[in-house]
Amino acid sequence: MTRRKFTASFKAKVVLEALKERKSLSELAQQYELHPNQISKWKQEFLQGADQVFKTGVKNRQTPAEQEKERLLRTIGELKVENDFLKNALR
Repeated sequence: MTRRKFTASFKAKVVLEALKERKSLSELAQQYELHPNQISKWKQEFLQGADQVFKTGVKNRQTPAEQEKERLLRTIGELKVENDFLKNALR
């Protein structure tokens, strides 16, 4: 049997449902096909890191891929300005 991998958005969805306390952990576990201990673990991790949402800026909340994309776009912009400058200098 292979290990299942869960996305951060799925984990957040499950944790938020658990925090609402409208259903028991057993009911949520059955609904999402998880073990109740897994939900408890995710809930604990979520609550331990919740203060980070307010400590870090928007820039730090970007995924590494988003940060890389932003860096590359900045580089492209700089190279375009430099290229335009050099074209004008040759005229």
